[in-house]
Amino acid sequence: MNRLHKILLFVLLAVLIPVAGAYANEPEQKKEEQKEKQLDVRAFILEHVSDSYVWHITKVGEHEISIPLPVILYSKISGWHVFLSSVFHESPSYEGFSIPEEGKYKGKIVEKNAADEEIRPFDISITKNVFALLFSSILMIVCIMYVARSYKKNPLQSKSGFAGVMEMFIMNINDDVIKPCIGKGYEKYAPYLLTVFFFVFTNNILGLIPIFPGGANVTGNIAITLVLAVITFLIVNIGGSKEYWKEIFWPDVPLWLKVPPMLPIIELVGIFTKPFALMIRLFANILAGHSIVLGLTCLVFVTVKLGVGMNASMTGVSIFFSVFIGFVELLVAYIQAYIFTMLSAVFIGLARVEPHHKH
Repeated sequence: MNRLHKILLFVLLAVLIPVAGAYANEPEQKKEEQKEKQLDVRAFILEHVSDSYVWHITKVGEHEISIPLPVILYSKISGWHVFLSSVFHESPSYEGFSIPEEGKYKGKIVEKNAADEEIRPFDISITKNVFALLFSSILMIVCIMYVARSYKKNPLQSKSGFAGVMEMFIMNINDDVIKPCIGKGYEKYAPYLLTVFFFVFTNNILGLIPIFPGGANVTGNIAITLVLAVITFLIVNIGGSKEYWKEIFWPDVPLWLKVPPMLPIIELVGIFTKPFALMIRLFANILAGHSIVLGLTCLVFVTVKLGVGMNASMTGVSIFFSVFIGFVELLVAYIQAYIFTMLSAVFIGLARVEPHHKH
C-alpha cells in the first residue's frame, strides 16, 4: 500500500510541477490581463436564470452559437412588428426598438416616445421561457396520449416500458395523494391535479438538462408559478362548499371572536396566503437549485487568479459538488411537483368540508 501511495504521489507531482512552472514563467502582462478579466458571478447567475429573446447554445472562441427567437410587438406609435431577435446582434437598434443593457428595462425590448423616454411596447414575443413552456407542454401531451392509446388498445394487459413507468406515477398520485386528500368526489379534480403534477415535473426535469431544448428556468420563473397558484385558488374557492364559507365568515367559535370580526379577517387572509405559499415554494426552490449549480460552476473561473494549485483543487471540488447537487436536483424535481400537487389537493379537500352533524 505504501508503494502505491508513493507512485500516486510521484505521478501527481510530475503533473503539477510542470504546470506550476509554466504558470510562474508566464509573462507579467498576461497575468495582468487575466486579473482584469474577472467573472461577475452575480451577473453570470442572473443572466442564466432570467428570460431571454435568444436561446444561447454555446460559445466557440469568440463566436456565439445561439438560436434567435421570434419577436412580436405592438407599438402605439408604429403598430405591429414581427421579426427575429438576431437583428439586435447586427445592430443595437431595429425599427426604433432596442434592448438596454442597464436601467429599469434591462434585457427587455423598449422604444422611445415623443419625450425621448424609454417605454415598453406590448410584448408577446416567443422568449426562451415561452418556447420551453410550449415544448414541454407538447412533449407532455404526446407522452400522455401515447399512454392513453396503449390502454385503449389493451386495457387489461399489464404495461411495461414507458407506459408502465407512467402508470406508476399516475396511480401513485391518484391513489396516494388526490383520493385521500380530497375524499368523496375526487374524480372531478383528478385531471387538473395530474396535469399540474406532470407539468411541473416535466419542466423541472427539462430545466436540469444543460443543452437545447433543456436548461430553461420555467418553474423558477415567478410568473409561471403565479398562474398555477391562481388556477388552484380559483378551483378551491369556486368549488368551495357552503360549510367552507361559513367557517370563514361565521366560524363555530365564541361570539367575542366573531364580533368584532377578528377571526373572520384572519380566515379571509388565509384564503390568499395558501396560493401565495404554493407560488413562492415552487419558485424559490427551483430558482435556488439552479443558482447553486451555477455558483459551484463559477468556482472554476473565480479561483483562476489564486494560482494553478488552488484552481485545480477547487475545480475538483466544483465538479464533485455540481454532480452531487445535480442528483439532489433530480430528487427535488419530483418532490416539488409532488408537494405542489399534494398541497393543491389538500386545499381543495378543505374547501369541500361537509356540515358537522350533532348526534
